[in-house]
Amino acid sequence: MRIRAVMIRILQQLRHDKRTMAMMVLAPMLVLTFMSLIFGGGDYHPRIGVINAPMGFIQALEDKDAVVIRYDESAAYEALKQSKVDATIDFQSGVPHIDLEGSDPSKNKAVLALVQQTVQPSRSAPPIETTYIYGYKDMVSFDNFGPILIGFFVFFFVFLIAGVSFLGERTSGTLERLLATPLRRWEIVTGYVLGYGAFTMIQATLIALYSIHVLKVMMVGSFFLVLLITILTAMVALTIGTFISAFANNELQMIQFIPVVLVPQVFFSGLFDISTMAPWLQAFGKFMPLKYAADALRNVMIRGKGWEDIAFDVFVLAAICLVFIIANTLVLKKYRSI
Repeated sequence: MRIRAVMIRILQQLRHDKRTMAMMVLAPMLVLTFMSLIFGGGDYHPRIGVINAPMGFIQALEDKDAVVIRYDESAAYEALKQSKVDATIDFQSGVPHIDLEGSDPSKNKAVLALVQQTVQPSRSAPPIETTYIYGYKDMVSFDNFGPILIGFFVFFFVFLIAGVSFLGERTSGTLERLLATPLRRWEIVTGYVLGYGAFTMIQATLIALYSIHVLKVMMVGSFFLVLLITILTAMVALTIGTFISAFANNELQMIQFIPVVLVPQVFFSGLFDISTMAPWLQAFGKFMPLKYAADALRNVMIRGKGWEDIAFDVFVLAAICLVFIIANTLVLKKYRSI
C-alpha cells in the first residue's frame, strides 16, 4: 500500500510537470530524427577536379559516381585551397598527378581508392604521385575531429555550468536582491557575463593547450587565433546558457534543454558528413553557433589559415554573443521592470 502511494505521488508529479513529460517523449524522437537524416542520406561521392584529363578517364570517374569538374591549373588550385573539391588530378605529360585537399582522412581514402580503380587496376603498376595541400598521408581521424571536439566540449560544459549557476542565482534569491538595487538590467547581465567570462577564458585556454600539447591534436596555424575562437565559443555558450536558464525552474529542467540546444549542434558541427543530405536540411547548420566555431578551428588548426579566412566565423560568433546578451537583458523584465 505504501509502495502504491509513492508510485501514485510520482505519477501525479510527472503529470503536472508537462515539460518533463514532453522531453521524455520528444527529446529521443528529435535525436533519432537527426540520426535518421544524417545516416540515412545517400553515399558520399568524391568531388574531383580534372586538368587536361582524357575523356575516357573522366567518363570512368563519372561511371563510378564521382562529381567531376573541369578546371585550368590556376582555378583548380584555388578550388582545392578553398575546399570546393576533395582532389584535383592533373595529367602532366599523360601521367596523372593527384593533389588532395587532405583535411579529411576518410575523403582522402575514398578519392585514392576511386582513382586507383580507374587509372591502374593492376597492382603491379607504379603508384600515382600524390601531394597533400593540408594534412598528411598518415593523418588520423582524431586530427580531423580534434578541433571540432575542442569547440564542442568548451560549448557543452560552459553552457551547462553557466545555466545551472545562473539558475542558482535566481532560486537562492541573489538575483532578486540585485534587481531590488538601482542597478539596471544591462549592468547586471554585463556583470554576470564578465564574471563568468573570466573563468571561461581560463577554461578555454587550458582545454586548447591540453589538446594541442598533450593530446597532440594537429596544429598548423596560430595558437592566438585558436584561443580567440575558443574564448568566443565559450562566451556564446555562456550567454545562451544564462538565457535558457530563465525558462527553467530547477536543475532538472535545465538539463532537459540539452537535447534541444546541444544535440543539433553536434550533428551540424562537422563531426558527421551532412553533404549527402538535402540542401534545405544542410541549411539548418547556418543557425548553429558550433558550426562556425568548428569551421574556424579546423581552418586554423588543420589548414593553417589566417585571420582573413576565419573573420566571418569570428564575427558571427561575436554577433550571436551580443544578441543573447540583449536577450538576457530583455528576459529580466519578467523579474523587474525598470
